[in-house]
Parts: sequence; C-alpha cells; structure tokens
Amino acid sequence: MNALRILIVDDHVVVREGLARILSGTGEGWSVSEASGGFQALDRLRREPADLVIVDLSMPGMGGLELIRRIRSEFGRTAVLVLSMHAEEQYAIRAFKAGANGYLTKDTASTELLKAVRKVMAGGAHVSADLAERVVLQ
Repeated sequence: MNALRILIVDDHVVVREGLARILSGTGEGWSVSEASGGFQALDRLRREPADLVIVDLSMPGMGGLELIRRIRSEFGRTAVLVLSMHAEEQYAIRAFKAGANGYLTKDTASTELLKAVRKVMAGGAHVSADLAERVVLQ
C-alpha cells in the first residue's frame, strides 16, 4: 500500500507546521504537503494528488466551504477533514453538506486528529463526541 498523501490547507504557518509535525511523526511514512489557501490548494492538487486534505474553514480568498465543494467536484475520491476554530454545530453541518468527511476543532488533541485521519481514510466519517451530541440535541 502506498503512503498516505496529505495536504494541509490553513492560512496560518504555525498551524500548518504543527500539523505537519504531528502527521509526519506517526512513523507511518505519510507524505505531508502544505498550502496557505484555497487557490493554492487546488493548484497543488492538480499537480500532486492527495488522498486527504485537511482544511481550515476561515481563510482569506477562497474559504473552506468553497474549497470543499471544489475538491468534491474536481477530485471526488479525495477525502476532506475540516480542522476549524469554529466549535458551533452549524459550521460542522455546513461542512458535511459541502462534502467533508470529518470535522474537528483546533482545540482537538493530536491523538484525536490521528484517529480522525485513520477513520476518514478507512471510509468513515468523523466528528468529535461532544460536537455530535450537540448536533443531536439541537
């Protein structure tokens, strides 16, 4: 099996670098690349396909929801995991409606992030238990 190819899309350098360290440090040989926004991400995906794109929702230029729709349209087999500062359930619902496979908030522990990556890549959907409960109780 080929190593997992992951593209991190976030407009904050420190977030991208931190995520890249976490994902590269698994010992599983995952290939991690970065993009600072939606347009750069699409350009990179056209040149270097990815298995998973980790997307921030709030970015200048093309926002995360539009990026998810474009990934779904142009790269249908590529999985999308949202990592956002927005903990409100309406953001998660919008992300899933746009085509996301998972949704995490940026206060998530690295172990939860790795669990989400593995679950999404196995064909599942991931949302934190806390967020799932809030959506159900809405």
